[in-house]
Amino acid sequence: MTPPTLDELRTWPATVDVSRAAMALGISRSKLYDLIQRNEAPVRVLDFGSKRIVTSSLVQLLEAA
Repeated sequence: MTPPTLDELRTWPATVDVSRAAMALGISRSKLYDLIQRNEAPVRVLDFGSKRIVTSSLVQLLEAA
């Protein structure tokens, strides 16, 4: 599966699950969970019992790349 474009990312909901965020970053879900656990995730993470990634932080990160 190919990562989404920035234009596609901008249409996503305010938060997304870890799997979708990992796909956007081009890394595995387990790698992103590992980064979250070590407080090294390059994106903003919310914890509502399950982890949610703030879409705007994904956009900011990928725009800077």
